[in-house]
Amino acid sequence: MDFKDMARPLDGAGVSAFLRSLPARPLLLGLGEARHFVNELGEARNEIFRHLVEHEGYRGFALESDCLMGLLVDDYVTTGAGTLDDVMERGFSHRFGTVPANRELVRWMRAYNEEHDEKVRFFGFDGPLEYWAASPRQALTGLHTLLDGPLPCTAETLDALLGADERWSDEAAVMDPSRSIGRSAEAHRLRVIADDLVALLATQAPALSAADRELAALYGRTAVGLLRYHHWMADTAPTRWARLSALRDAMMADNLRAVAARGPVLVYASNLHLQRHKSLMSFGDHELEWWSAGALAATDLGDRYAFLATAFGTVGDDTPSPDTVEGLLSTLPWEHALVDARRFAEAVPAPDKRVSRDFAYFSLDPAHLGLIDGIVFLQKAVDLQVLD
Repeated sequence: MDFKDMARPLDGAGVSAFLRSLPARPLLLGLGEARHFVNELGEARNEIFRHLVEHEGYRGFALESDCLMGLLVDDYVTTGAGTLDDVMERGFSHRFGTVPANRELVRWMRAYNEEHDEKVRFFGFDGPLEYWAASPRQALTGLHTLLDGPLPCTAETLDALLGADERWSDEAAVMDPSRSIGRSAEAHRLRVIADDLVALLATQAPALSAADRELAALYGRTAVGLLRYHHWMADTAPTRWARLSALRDAMMADNLRAVAARGPVLVYASNLHLQRHKSLMSFGDHELEWWSAGALAATDLGDRYAFLATAFGTVGDDTPSPDTVEGLLSTLPWEHALVDARRFAEAVPAPDKRVSRDFAYFSLDPAHLGLIDGIVFLQKAVDLQVLD
């Protein structure tokens, strides 16, 4: 079957044509990753973002990285504060600061902002967590500092309740709930204080500058989300892992809703976090199922959310079977292509699902192609960073 009538080369003209084909201009355009740490995909993403900024009015980029660390990156690209080396070291989580394409993206954003009055912004939209979680100190103390009285506690009381950050960030708590501090008396009191601080922010918002309101809101939702996450890290029920996965994506979705207010923004994260259907993942002896951040955000944004999934033909030395989605798309004549996913789903109603030898590659699920707006397809993903 010839799929060329539902695909085109991945270039600026193709991206603009794709946007015009959508029912509404998206505030969030999600570009998913089939696998982290693929340099070819990062380079293609950068080209897409440059085109969106220069020709489609996009003014923001959001990455699946720590939302609080991302403040350093945003400050650098908008004001030039700090150095590129320092920002790449301290402004990213999940080792994303080591990715060459991310360094080039930050460098380009800074260079663009030096020459334009209307700035492009950088947002991390993941929480300060993976399956372990950071201390809520930065979020709680940051929000406490931005607000005026009557505060629910003093800074000294807040510091005493937080204690040593290592108690919160103990990675052993990932596998051993008894190591979690999340259901201690201090943590319970901090959850009440966080709620009171967020309520106080709602009453004091007019007194804050726009920048401080944005920062305070970020601190507030991060503090509440982290304390909630730590509470459930201490849970011993069999549903613990699925709940933690869902809570992480709920925090992502909260950040995406805030980012959408500054749209249009390109959002870059794993396909699992941006897809509209439920995410499924094997984790040890568990099969985890939860609603992704994309599905949650799309519930509010509707047509103002669009999702481009990515898929690869050859991944390292692994090639897809001919009857899989990736195998069929491998017949396209272009190195990089942009595919109308819904038309593809209608033309090929029952392709096989690829099973890749690369454990880090998440293949497209044929059953849900109709929930994808488009597919960015790369014939080869060879320049892979080896994962532990």
